[in-house]
Amino acid sequence: MRLDLDEVRRLTGPNLLSNHTGAIIDVLIEGISGQEVIDCLQGHLQAIQHQLEWHEKTFVRYYDGGASLSMSAPIDLLYSACDILELAWECCVLDFSKLYAVQSDTLPLANFASRIDELRTAIIEERNPALIAFVQAAENNKVRCLVDDDEVSLGAGVSAQTWPIDAIPAPSTINWQQFSEIPLALITGTNGKSTSVRLAAQIAKAANLNSGVTSTDFIKVGDDIIDEGDYSGPGGARMLLRDNRTEIAFLEVARGGLLRRGLPVYHANAALVTNVASDHLGQYGINTVDDIAHVKLMVSKAIHQGDTLVLNADDSRLVKFVHSNANPSSVCWFSKYADNQQIVEALAAGCPCVYAKDNQIIYFDGKISHAIAQIDRIPMTVNGTALHNLENALGVVGLCKSMGISSKAITQGLFDFESNASDNPGRTNIYKRKGATIIVDFAHNPHSMQAVIKMASGLKQKNDYGEIKVLFGHAGDRSNEDIKRVADAIVTLQPNTYILTELEKYLRGREPGEISDIVEHHLLASGVQASQIQRASSPLAGTQTALKEVNEGDLVLLFALTEREEIRAFIESIK
Repeated sequence: MRLDLDEVRRLTGPNLLSNHTGAIIDVLIEGISGQEVIDCLQGHLQAIQHQLEWHEKTFVRYYDGGASLSMSAPIDLLYSACDILELAWECCVLDFSKLYAVQSDTLPLANFASRIDELRTAIIEERNPALIAFVQAAENNKVRCLVDDDEVSLGAGVSAQTWPIDAIPAPSTINWQQFSEIPLALITGTNGKSTSVRLAAQIAKAANLNSGVTSTDFIKVGDDIIDEGDYSGPGGARMLLRDNRTEIAFLEVARGGLLRRGLPVYHANAALVTNVASDHLGQYGINTVDDIAHVKLMVSKAIHQGDTLVLNADDSRLVKFVHSNANPSSVCWFSKYADNQQIVEALAAGCPCVYAKDNQIIYFDGKISHAIAQIDRIPMTVNGTALHNLENALGVVGLCKSMGISSKAITQGLFDFESNASDNPGRTNIYKRKGATIIVDFAHNPHSMQAVIKMASGLKQKNDYGEIKVLFGHAGDRSNEDIKRVADAIVTLQPNTYILTELEKYLRGREPGEISDIVEHHLLASGVQASQIQRASSPLAGTQTALKEVNEGDLVLLFALTEREEIRAFIESIK
């Protein structure tokens, strides 16, 4: 038997368990009923709340190997809420250690009475009545209010105004009419998020709008990158929405940020879910693809009456969700197929949808169908072979139409957006060197890598390539089966050379060479010859090996999870 504390963290927005700010505790349970553990935890939590005169709701989620319990809390008391959960957990572990031979990493409970006194003091010190009054006044006046540890702001974009958290003005001194909204969209999914926000920004540019973008790569306003790094959480959203240059906002919201903190905003004009597939299973109790679907579809909590949820009709899990949870009238479906059942039903019901037909992207506004763009003329589709990017384009068309952008601007944006390191770094970047075609892609999970392989297979059918070389590696947190599935997909391309690369930064518990051993043994068992397999110490070293002897008509496919900038520079140095 074992009980361990996984993590306690603040929830700053609507989240997987509730629509409230608060705190959440994730616990790992082995050999004991999860229900029994949570009942004990809630019992101690109620006792502690009673002593502190703290009356907040709790929410529970069970999963294989553990459970999560969240407790609502005012935005000014989130750290105290975390401390309360930790104390309740220590009491719970102590109970089970007396009843059973339970092992736990939790430290022994200190003097309970003194801990309660410490919590009372912490609550008094953390409480900020001025902030609560300010947030309430903003809500009453229907003005967007964003809060963090250091600052509070009103409005968004051009009208945004920000104050230090310790210098909040009295609500009576605020001219609430001066604050306005900007069009705002949330974009999530297992794959295609970053491509989608970048494409949406290009379309906004064609509509003469200065767009703001947050993503896992950078935060950007117009053509100016404010900072590089992962800004797919609430921090990046606040930074972007407080920037007075932002006229329209596209926020990438990734799984990690959604689970750690919740949604970055309470309201968005539109939200796009690109797809749902296996990725990062086992973290935060998200153990199945259905669990991932529920996480991604948290964005629907920001969609209110009159807003639009844009969903991939070719994804069976998203279809299942809408039929059981959402209001179909708020959904704009998109599909690669005109005969998709959701598209057929949307057309019959007079609901907006986007689909591909006769080499055209078609947008149906509820009454009339509009041809938006010829698919094989859209650069990101690579002459129509990159079906994953066709999906991205379809979703973004639905998103941008939902936000009131004209068809003309959408068409121009689709044609302007290139598959290169400038417009879409790391995503299907295509180079021509020494007469060879070189494709660099960031794809890093089975779903995305299989999509790129499918595109390469389509190119192979249209071109008489010479030698084909593929470089790939895997992060250590992928299962052996996922690793083998990717190898199987690559085998279908029938490359002449397989280059297996180490990813030292992403070993994640694996031994150096362990993943390459798994791949090599699987390739050999699949009929690949040992002479076709090479190894490289890093993606850059593998790229140098692949391009050392390359001839006109060759195809080189590089799955580069790391060293993308170094690889780009090396390729561009080849004359």
